[in-house]
Amino acid sequence: MANTVVELVVIPAPEVGHMMSIVEMSKVLVNRDQRLSINVLLMNPPHPVPALTNYIEESLAKNTIERMRFIELPQDQTPPKLDPKAPVTSFYEFINSHCKYVRSIMADMINNDQTGYSRVVGFVVDILCVGMIDVANEFNVPAYVFFTANAAYLGFNLYVERLLLDQKQDVIEVSDSKGEIIAPCFVNPVPKYVVHPVYKIDEGLDFLVYAFKETRKARGIMVNTFLELETHAIESFPDTDFPPVYPVGPVLNLDGLAVKVEDKDVFSWLDGQPPSSVVLLCFGSMGSFNEVQVKEIACGLEQSGHRFVWSLRLPPAFDQSAEVHYDDPTMLLPDGFLERTNGIGKVIGWAPQASLLAHEAVGGFVSHCGWNSTLESLWFGVPMAAWPMYAEQQMNAFEMVVELGLAVEMKLDYKIDLFNPGSNTIIVTANEIERGIKRLMEDNAIREKVKEMSKLSRATTVEGGSSYASIGYLVQEI
Repeated sequence: MANTVVELVVIPAPEVGHMMSIVEMSKVLVNRDQRLSINVLLMNPPHPVPALTNYIEESLAKNTIERMRFIELPQDQTPPKLDPKAPVTSFYEFINSHCKYVRSIMADMINNDQTGYSRVVGFVVDILCVGMIDVANEFNVPAYVFFTANAAYLGFNLYVERLLLDQKQDVIEVSDSKGEIIAPCFVNPVPKYVVHPVYKIDEGLDFLVYAFKETRKARGIMVNTFLELETHAIESFPDTDFPPVYPVGPVLNLDGLAVKVEDKDVFSWLDGQPPSSVVLLCFGSMGSFNEVQVKEIACGLEQSGHRFVWSLRLPPAFDQSAEVHYDDPTMLLPDGFLERTNGIGKVIGWAPQASLLAHEAVGGFVSHCGWNSTLESLWFGVPMAAWPMYAEQQMNAFEMVVELGLAVEMKLDYKIDLFNPGSNTIIVTANEIERGIKRLMEDNAIREKVKEMSKLSRATTVEGGSSYASIGYLVQEI
């Protein structure tokens, strides 16, 4: 790193989708200008997350970019615990407990530089780590926020904050009632059932106000989206009283598209299927269902008659130390399901999602609508059936289905409690699943629309594209 001119400090949140996204953004930045180097400061999660632990270990072991290094932050001997009764507060207490270690690393960078001043010219912090902006300010270094979700969701958060502070509205009462909300970032009225559950409690709203107060100290906000996808949302941001918003996406982790040995069976099977004939069901690192719902999915798949690959996994438990999946799916699947669908479908555990979406046989994607997964579906031109589960996924699903017409609905108001997955009582029936899959696989109008957006998503990241220009502007400013 001795030949570089300036350095960035990048601080991801210790959550799989957030960390992968901001690390990929770091790669884009460092590859854009040879004078730039990047230090990624890694926090271990407050509870065991095997997928994240594996990602951190691989990043440390396999980093091949000369001007990019990963630094593991120390952790307090007794770090704040993630409290299911106060998940928001306890999580941010955990994040902010690392501020002192970031200060120490910055001081070391200055002391070890023979010029006597820091070559660090900026912080890039995840939206969940905005408390680190104050650390950047202590060293007179500008900070940028990386927003891993979409522009419409960012705009909706800004709208809710203004309701709280400017109009003094009772947001909990507003969001709990039936009906719709008119927000500037959406063309269509937003149904209240898609509002993030965390903003229906005082704790969540307190954090929203805190996070946006901190975000206003930033030099700019990078959003993992692109102008051609979210034109209305991006153009809805105010010109004053808020940092400029830069669409820099789609930022995707596409390094691992090569087929691994353990996945050869499913890919060998896919190689023998007709183009665009297989529906992929995959619900993210924390997406899972109870036994009743598993049986309904199986029946719906069988009734649809379509070929499928289904990633079926156990509910996550926050005290587990190993990734889990169903070693024997017959324990939960209907009697005879695997025999009746032999040759028609595959039930697997962990799914190499991007590699599967890239396969020409995959023609539909039943997804939890995590934003990274949504961008992957668009990148590969695979239409999506929206089955959101938690966090902002209901709003992502609404945007894709209603606002943009780029997906079909499976169940937009479906929700699970991550801290108590077994408590979920909403069941999507086999008939609903059958109808959703048939429309997903047979609606040629949406398929063509997604194919067109796929072309735009790729064009925006190369020279002449809008996201390419945004990134160029940011690098030049740095």
